[in-house]
Order: sequence, then C-alpha cells, then structure tokens
Amino acid sequence: MAKTKKVAAWAAPGPGDAGKTGLWRTQRPVVDPERCTPAKKKNDACYICWLVCPDGVISRGQGPEIDLEYCKGCSICAEECPVDAISMVDEEEA
Repeated sequence: MAKTKKVAAWAAPGPGDAGKTGLWRTQRPVVDPERCTPAKKKNDACYICWLVCPDGVISRGQGPEIDLEYCKGCSICAEECPVDAISMVDEEEA
C-alpha cells in the first residue's frame, strides 16, 4: 500500500481578501470616553466590548480602540456595553 502525503488546503489571499470592511460599512461605533469605565478609571475594569466583538477589532488600552478598517459595524459592542459608552453613527455623519 502506497503512502499518501497529506497536504492541507491553502491558498494565497487575493485582492479584497484582506478582510478590510470599512469601505462597505454603513454605521460605525464611536466610544464616549466620559462614559466608558476603562477610559474613566484608566484600568482594565470592563472591556465587555473587546470580549464580544466577533471580528476582534477592539483593542484594550486606556479605553477601547476600534480598528475601523476591519470593523463591520455590526453594533454588538454598542448593544452589550453596560454603560452605553458606544454608540453607532451613520458613516455619512462620521
């Protein structure tokens, strides 16, 4: 019986496959640092938005930072924020 070499499927990403979604997003999240618990207290007190973001575009710092090149505008972070520090605004207004 001949041995077969197992090779995982792999393809190089093409143009548009980088996952950048900022061009087709209709709404973007905006963080209000006056309401955001980590931004006010300057510590890792909350970051629920970071935990629930399905695309992992929220980073933890002195308040959450959102990478708008990759954010789809799904609004999960705004819906889950316990202090309503994240609001969704139309792209035309931003």
